[in-house]
Amino acid sequence: MSRIEKLLEYMKTSDKDSFLQHALALEYIKVGNDEDARALFNEILLREPTYIGSYYHLAKLLERVGDFDRAIRVYKRGMEEAKLAGDTHAFNELRAALEDVEE
Repeated sequence: MSRIEKLLEYMKTSDKDSFLQHALALEYIKVGNDEDARALFNEILLREPTYIGSYYHLAKLLERVGDFDRAIRVYKRGMEEAKLAGDTHAFNELRAALEDVEE
């Protein structure tokens, strides 16, 4: 059973689990399924905007597909959430990624 299949199986009983959805989105990225990954990241962040790690990965996905304006917005929103949460490490990672895309 693949990782994707295992995660989908787990999600049958916990379909709104942000951790599982985030892990599944990362697996989708590995196999080139950006559309489903993007949908999962968006769902997570709409439901749980404090799930800071998803901002980074969603923005990186957006960068990869050439949607730089949206990637910048996602990085900035993630930075706001990281700052509110007092998560300096995540804030700095998001800021560094934002600076790279803005150059």
